[in-house]
Amino acid sequence: METKTIHLQNVTVDGEIVIPGDKSISHRAIMLGSIASGKTTAENFLTGEDCLKTAQIFRELGVQVDITGTDVVIESAGMQKWQSPQRPLDCGNSGTTARLLLGILAGSPVTATVVGDQYLSKRPMDRVVYPLRDMGAHITSEQEELVLPLTVQGTTLRAVEYTPPVASAQVKSAILFAGLQASGTTVVHELSKTRDHTERMMEQFGLQIDEQKLTVSLRGGQDGKATHVVVPGDISSAAFFIVAALIAKAGTITLKKVGLNETRTGILDVVQAMGGQVDIVNRSTSVGEPYGDLVITASLLTGTTIEEEALMPRLIDELPIIALLATQASGKTVIRNAAELRVKETDRITAVASQLNALGANIEELEDGMIIHGPTPLHGGVIDSYGDHRIGMMGAIAALVADGPIEVKDTACIAISYPQFFKHLDKVTQSSLQLEDESG
Repeated sequence: METKTIHLQNVTVDGEIVIPGDKSISHRAIMLGSIASGKTTAENFLTGEDCLKTAQIFRELGVQVDITGTDVVIESAGMQKWQSPQRPLDCGNSGTTARLLLGILAGSPVTATVVGDQYLSKRPMDRVVYPLRDMGAHITSEQEELVLPLTVQGTTLRAVEYTPPVASAQVKSAILFAGLQASGTTVVHELSKTRDHTERMMEQFGLQIDEQKLTVSLRGGQDGKATHVVVPGDISSAAFFIVAALIAKAGTITLKKVGLNETRTGILDVVQAMGGQVDIVNRSTSVGEPYGDLVITASLLTGTTIEEEALMPRLIDELPIIALLATQASGKTVIRNAAELRVKETDRITAVASQLNALGANIEELEDGMIIHGPTPLHGGVIDSYGDHRIGMMGAIAALVADGPIEVKDTACIAISYPQFFKHLDKVTQSSLQLEDESG
C-alpha cells in the first residue's frame, strides 16, 4: 500500500495549474466514439485510471482506441460490428463506466460480463438494472444482490418512460444509451437536474435529443457521426485547489480552462455563500461545454447550510472537500439530503467525519449528511483514504492547515481521477511540499 506523509505548515500558495480533463466527459468521448462509425478524436482526455479502464473495455469489444499523451483517436466500425469479449470487462473502480456500460451493452450484439474492483463490487447496480430490464435487457447476476459481476446478453430493446427514484446522471445516461438501440422514443423524467454531459455530447455526435425542463427524450435507431471532442478541465478535480487556496495562510491560485457546466458548479455557489473569493475570467465555450479560468484567493469564511435537493447533484462529488473547507469557516455548516454519499467509492459521510475528526475537527455525522462546527484547528495525524481518491486528496489538502505532518494511506487511488495531483500541489506551494513515500 502506497502511503505519503505530507508537511505543509503555514504555506503561502501561488501559481497556475492546468486542470486535467473532465472525467465524466472523457468517459463519454470513448463511449460515443466507439458507438459511432468512423474516426473520432479527443484532446485533453483524462489519463486517469478510471478513463483508461473505459478505453480498454472498448478495445476488448473490437474498437481501436489509441492514446498519445492526452490525445485520443477512436476508430470504430459501429456498434453492430462489435465482438463479444474473450474475458470479463473490468471497470476497476469506476461506477460511471459500469453503469453506463450496462446501458450500452443491453442493446448491443454482444454478450459480456462486467466486473469491478473490491470497492465497485459493493456498489448498487439495481438502480440501473431495473429500468434496463423494463426495456427488455437480459442482465443476470450470480448473487441475490444486483452488484457486480453482472452478465449482459445484448438483445432487442423497447423504449421506456422512466422516473429514476434518485437524482442520478449515471442512471439517466444508462437509459439514454440503451434508448439509442430501442424501438420507439425513450423518455427520462428527472427529480432534479443532474449533469447533462451525455445529452450535450450526444448532440455533438449528431444525435437528436429533446430536453424540456426535467424531461429528456431520445428516439431510438439513430446513428451517431464521428467527431472531434475537446475536454475541459474537471471542476471536481479543481475543487481541491479551490479549497487549498481559500484555506491557505495567504496567496492566490489560478486554475486554467475549468469546465463550468451549470450542472456541475454547485461548489462555486457554496464558496460564494461562505464568503470565499473566486473570480471567473476568460470565459469561453467548446463543443457545447462552457469553461473559464478560476482565480481563487485566501479568504475568511463563514458557515452555511447545504440542503437544497436540487443542489445536491451539482456538488455531490465535492462534498468531502467542502467538509474540510467548513472546518476552517466561522460558525456551523450543515449538509443534508446527501445520503447518496453513502454509496460512493466508500461511505463518504462516515469516512469524512471519522478522518477529519481524527485530525481535530468537530463533525457530527447525520444519516443524510453532517454538521461541521468551525473553525477548528487541525493537528497532524493519519488519514485512511479507504481506496477513495477524493478522501485521499482531501487528506492531502488538510495538511495546509494542520500543525503537523499528515500521513495519507493508500494514495495510489488518487491516480483514478488526478494522476498529477501531487505534482500540482507541489507547484502551488512553491516547491515547499515535502513528501515521504512508503510502500508496503
